[in-house]
Amino acid sequence: MPKIHFRPYNPNQTVLFPQRIDEDIAENDPVRIVDALVESLNLESFKKLYKECGRSPYHPKMMLKVILYAYMNNVYSCRKIENLLHRDIHYIWLAGYEQPDFITINRFRNRVKKEINEVFTQTVLLLSFKGFLSLNVEYIDGTKIESKANKYTFVWRKTVERNRERLMRKIHVLLGQIDDVIAQEKSSKSYEAVEFTPAILTEMAGELRHALERVPEPSTKEEKTALKKKRKQLKELEEHRDKLQEYDNHLDTMQERNSYSKTDKDATFMRMKEDAMRNGQTKPGYNLQIGTENQFITDFALFPNPTDTLTLIPFLQSFSSRYDRLAGTVVADSGYGSEENYRFMSENGMEAYVKYNCFHMEQRPRFKPDPFKTENLYYNEEYDYCICPMGQEMRRIGTRHLKTASGYVSENARYRAVRCEGCPLRCRCFKAKGNRTIELNHRLRRYKQKAKELLCSKEGLKHRGQRCIEPEAVFGQIKYNMNYKRFRHFGKDKVFMDFSFLAIAFNIKKMCAKMRKEGMNWMMRLFYELTTAVFRCWEQINQRSIQNIAA
Repeated sequence: MPKIHFRPYNPNQTVLFPQRIDEDIAENDPVRIVDALVESLNLESFKKLYKECGRSPYHPKMMLKVILYAYMNNVYSCRKIENLLHRDIHYIWLAGYEQPDFITINRFRNRVKKEINEVFTQTVLLLSFKGFLSLNVEYIDGTKIESKANKYTFVWRKTVERNRERLMRKIHVLLGQIDDVIAQEKSSKSYEAVEFTPAILTEMAGELRHALERVPEPSTKEEKTALKKKRKQLKELEEHRDKLQEYDNHLDTMQERNSYSKTDKDATFMRMKEDAMRNGQTKPGYNLQIGTENQFITDFALFPNPTDTLTLIPFLQSFSSRYDRLAGTVVADSGYGSEENYRFMSENGMEAYVKYNCFHMEQRPRFKPDPFKTENLYYNEEYDYCICPMGQEMRRIGTRHLKTASGYVSENARYRAVRCEGCPLRCRCFKAKGNRTIELNHRLRRYKQKAKELLCSKEGLKHRGQRCIEPEAVFGQIKYNMNYKRFRHFGKDKVFMDFSFLAIAFNIKKMCAKMRKEGMNWMMRLFYELTTAVFRCWEQINQRSIQNIAA
């Protein structure tokens, strides 16, 4: 019977000349892309975050490489990253055998929460120089991502205002019952007209306490009862003061919002689509707005607004502050189609492929416009009058100004029919008494007509088809492929920092996928282009910083 010979096996053997660890890493592995890209970045701003004295810290490039590669592989926990630095050959090579613990990794993320935004900008500029992006077109969309906060720690504006009014009435009644001279002077006779503040109540409570201390020791039972009653009223006044201070703090924290969470005061309660019962729930979260091109994230921002209408202009300004110019073409869905947004894009020379509310309904083959609706009435622009369905002229009677939540003022022209009495179409036209009065926003009507022409053009059809696979696909990849469905930090600054790391990792991961799909020697191509593009990127960033300082 032949003898079986096994290969030598000795797990504790000593190697005299250890091999390089990167020899076991494939040449086209994405970890090499991360290493090359981070090496090409300008991280001079990171140096000001460290002190010259004390123990030498870990190199920021090493920390940045490790965290970005972890985010590319759906690893967001610092403890898991610490374990991988001991076990995974890719992380060991990126770290150069350094083994920072989870506290150090988390401290680095929090330390660079402002500078990481500039790193994202540099990454996008590198992608633009290499031809992946043009930064001329921006596909915009938003989604709501749940916060880490407890969903039962809500504070609602209406509830706070209602309880504050109720408390204010209690304070007026309490001060009316106090028979002290100081209280009567402070509260005045018209209690309902006085708006008390915690500072006023604190001053009144102090003076009342000082007045009660000067009262001599009561001798009779009636005097003891009266003194006890006054002390009880003073205690109630102090409790009302503390409660009023709490309500004022809630309103100061909310500012313009309708709600916030006690554990994450920057999070606003919004209705989320993702739910175990698939029926939607109101949870604390952020409205994440992103701009994409070729499925790369070119810009992102967080907003407390549940709707997208008021987020477009600040988001476009964010793009301008990041790249010193606005995108020439903006593509968005009907949630962004408002007069204010159309006017901003028109005044800044942007092509607005932005849908309005009824655009999809108008494109249906069987769509028939309702002749009784205000926007479907015939309007004579030369003589400024409308024609009702019965053929009667509706003359202009004035202008109505409406102010939006952002402060924008729109003008609505008002028209009224001369005689609607006895009209056979009155039952279908309107139900109010008297003659029918309508309002038309001529500026918005012109913007909608221009948007319709752009959307129905050949270029508009292309952008409309591309929009469905741009931000929507990015959100799907982030939430389901990268398992990023909920933020893992408290506060808007830390949430923004965490998503900045994710956005950079997402762009690197997308770049690796596109280069692998091209079937080229993408590693050699990358190194060649990085050496030429990085200097151009630094020049543009330096010019932008000089311009900002001069401004």
